[in-house]
Amino acid sequence: MKFANICAWIAAAGLLSFVPGQLLGQGTLANYRSAESFLKGNLPARIELADSTPHWFGDSNQFWYLKNGPAGKHFIAVDAERNTQQPAFDHARLATALSLAAGKTYASDKLPFDSFEFFDGSHALRFRIDSARWECRLDGYTCKLDPRKDDPDHESISPDGQWAAFVREHNLFVRNTKTGKIIPLTTDGAPENDYATPWPWLQLMVEQGVTNGADAKQAPAVFWSPDSTRLVTYRMDTRHSGHLESLQFVPADDLRPRTYRYVYPLPGEPLPEAFPVIFKVGATIQRVDVKTPPLIVQSWGWGELGFSWFDDGQHVRYKYLGRGSKFIELREVNAATGQQRVLHRESAVADSYVDPFTTRFHFTGHDQQFLWTSERSGWNQLYLHDTASGRLIRRLTDGDWVVRDIVHVDKKRGQVYFLASGEQADSDPYYTRLYRISLDGGDMQLLTPESANHRVFMSGDGAYFVDNYSRADLPGKSVLRRSSDGQVVRVLEQADTSRLSQQGWTPPLLFKGKATDQATDLYGLIVRPTHFDPAKKYPVLEYIYSGPHGFFVPKTFGGTMDLQAMAELGFVVVMVDARGTAGRSRAFREFSYHNLGNVFDDHVSVIRQMADRYPWMDIDRVGIYGYSHGGYGSTHAFLQFPDFYKVCVSTAADHDARMDKAGWNELFQGYPVGDDYAEQSNMALVDQLKGHLLLIHGDLDGNVHPIGTMRLVDSLMSANKPFDMLLVPNMLHGDSGPHARYVTLRRWNYFVRHLLGVEPPQGFRIHEAN
Repeated sequence: MKFANICAWIAAAGLLSFVPGQLLGQGTLANYRSAESFLKGNLPARIELADSTPHWFGDSNQFWYLKNGPAGKHFIAVDAERNTQQPAFDHARLATALSLAAGKTYASDKLPFDSFEFFDGSHALRFRIDSARWECRLDGYTCKLDPRKDDPDHESISPDGQWAAFVREHNLFVRNTKTGKIIPLTTDGAPENDYATPWPWLQLMVEQGVTNGADAKQAPAVFWSPDSTRLVTYRMDTRHSGHLESLQFVPADDLRPRTYRYVYPLPGEPLPEAFPVIFKVGATIQRVDVKTPPLIVQSWGWGELGFSWFDDGQHVRYKYLGRGSKFIELREVNAATGQQRVLHRESAVADSYVDPFTTRFHFTGHDQQFLWTSERSGWNQLYLHDTASGRLIRRLTDGDWVVRDIVHVDKKRGQVYFLASGEQADSDPYYTRLYRISLDGGDMQLLTPESANHRVFMSGDGAYFVDNYSRADLPGKSVLRRSSDGQVVRVLEQADTSRLSQQGWTPPLLFKGKATDQATDLYGLIVRPTHFDPAKKYPVLEYIYSGPHGFFVPKTFGGTMDLQAMAELGFVVVMVDARGTAGRSRAFREFSYHNLGNVFDDHVSVIRQMADRYPWMDIDRVGIYGYSHGGYGSTHAFLQFPDFYKVCVSTAADHDARMDKAGWNELFQGYPVGDDYAEQSNMALVDQLKGHLLLIHGDLDGNVHPIGTMRLVDSLMSANKPFDMLLVPNMLHGDSGPHARYVTLRRWNYFVRHLLGVEPPQGFRIHEAN
């Protein structure tokens, strides 16, 4: 029977909506099983990634790394100076000894830990299995439970080991580790006005089973001086800050739901205030309050306070972020007097902000100079300043490209090693490479010449570095290089994709398109299924994340495997970094300032351009998905362009900036809070809903609270709009918790059903090996 006759027969039976996917081999059980094979937990059995993270032995040129692939897990030791590479220990003997001691069988290629520490001159090692600590001797291969117990007080040990600082009942104490004597440093701490205690976060509270953030136990925020005679900390006042509550519907140990209350200021609300204080410990205790107005703390994580000491042990330094990131200051404090001075202040240009995610500093020599990265020219570049006066000595780098990070400073030779992107004109402007330049100025030297993205790990003395380089379409290598000239000492690992190739896998297509201004280059990629046939038409799925704090199109090999899983169902998957994201010029990123909801025209334009270039992209069937701010972006684009995007799955989304954490939104949507917050809310677009929308959120999401999703639900109902929703018990931010695979499957099914027009295979369950 001819194809046309088949279609006519099925149309008569009322089943035409299911024809395209079924006849093209899309959305079938085989497709689902192929998609499952590309999930993170199943990849080690099928792909050898060249991605070696070195764990250096102090300042030596020796390190170990974990190799995890089809041959199992193996720990490899490397001596850079001797140019040797060998197993870090006898895996078979260790597995036998551990199995005997634990009463449980462990395979040599599946040891139950991913990291360890050597001790006793590398003749023994320690590691954790679940919550238990173990130690194994390598001179006789015997194992036993580590007799040391975890300290429930979460102590911070001084560099010389003599003092242990801890928090108890909201106050700070030190314990003399030799005598056991405990000395209170403070006595006036109180709930939500306590010492050495960062904000608690919801996940920590759930893990500890405490319902009030003030009762959560954390490692103390204590920063010891190099000579162990002083520590700097702060008192954090969160009493007047905004709080939220989360309801855990299904606690493991109770039929009743459980409510958690924690600090979570919304944009425009009072923020926590910190008051830094320095203590001198020893025969007598001295307290010095830092002479500064209260420090506004904008967020846990990137907005948290961090202090460090100058080499002399007499001065403290820290980077302070003004509210809305209108300025960033590098400050110095005299530990004896508490007097403070500003070494450098970076102020926002006009109605803008200073990006805390790109601003770096590093002291050189004997702290007499410091390096500072700044976008004052429009591009993040490297500057050298004098510490005593704060004045600019010289600008070290210049050009329309980006310094991404300061990696190492060679104090003896007066050189700085740094990562940069966009300097090579014939390459993707996001690829990072390692460079070196003298602090006296001059030309910079490229040390990693391969046209790829380079991740580097420098040894303590700076003599060697491990370089993992690859592209999304290039499997790449992990190599050991000399820092002096970048020459490869040895290849550590090389990616092996032979098993994927046998399955029909091909690398993603990398592309360059134009923004809607017809001038700005945009970069992205397209992932095709392993059963791809260029003569057929494939629905398009866009995975989106448009947060201005980064860029998100994968630049390394292996980063596209989650996209590959989606493609296996019968789609082509697209990602693009459009204007408003980071990694390029300040102007490129600030396109989204006060404008988070109006950056999606570029996405639609680029997908149309790619469909013109590749006729197998079905521009009439386009779906979109994302999580977190990508959940906001997917929903906003879906509602803003209802005739372009037909299906949307939005997970853990911050649908309205007014109901998401203050620090992130005041930085990127603007401070003070303006009308644009409400104007760019997803609630403002509900009347434009046309296609299929699935909203997913976890009840224990402490990063993006479900209130935004519920407000959107309320607006959709008020507008009499149909949609689907999945509220997931015990799910944190994104796909996590006991139902993570179920959430993934629901996302798959939604697109298969509504974009492919195929009914998903009944009873299918996702399985992952790890």
